[in-house]
Amino acid sequence: MKILVCISNVPDTTSKINFTDGDTKFDTNGVQFVINPNDEFGLTRAMWFKEKQGATVHIATVGEATVEPTMRKALAIGADEGIRINAAPTDGYYVAEQLAEVVKNGDYDLVIAGRESIDYNGGMVPGILATMLGMNFVNTCISLEIEGDTATAIREIDGGKETVETKLPLVIGGQKGLVEESDLKIPNMRGIMMARKKALNVLEPIDATKATHDVSFDKPAPKGQVKLVDSVDELVDLLHNEAKVI
Repeated sequence: MKILVCISNVPDTTSKINFTDGDTKFDTNGVQFVINPNDEFGLTRAMWFKEKQGATVHIATVGEATVEPTMRKALAIGADEGIRINAAPTDGYYVAEQLAEVVKNGDYDLVIAGRESIDYNGGMVPGILATMLGMNFVNTCISLEIEGDTATAIREIDGGKETVETKLPLVIGGQKGLVEESDLKIPNMRGIMMARKKALNVLEPIDATKATHDVSFDKPAPKGQVKLVDSVDELVDLLHNEAKVI
């Protein structure tokens, strides 16, 4: 089985976010970037298939040279080969088009992507990718087993879980639950040294139209001051007359 894991390079959640050029561009200065958490769950599941079923695992990222440290971490975790499409990932449809070209040329049986990235939270790439490729698709996936060319997946739905069975080739949108957090792998020294020798291929992007562009960014309004109360009656009065939530 040949697996492609789509990796997003996202700011660490503890990073302080700022914007430049009149709030039209994200300021990357001083920001620590990491593997998108939903993608990391998918990568860990792919490593399970590698260890248990002998799968080959490649990673792919749409990004400029600055994303390579994140890709090297994924290689250190155990992926066999990396593919970087040399373009800024400014639009979800554009990213899906670039990844679709990689999948078409790579003859992959399984494509694992996170259901969404934690930077823009678009949640669109896996579904668009599956549609472009004409492949089966399972979103919000929290469990995946594969036997031969049959995949059994469990996905979260409103108020419960749904178990589905489908055939490869398959695209999934994975999330927390695909593996346990305790199963996430931390690169060791041997993995880091081996990652330096693994192929990280850089491809130029195909000609594709970016369907959207950022107009401006706005930060959430700062939280107001805390107001302490001495009684339940006063709290109810404030909630009713000031906050107007009851």
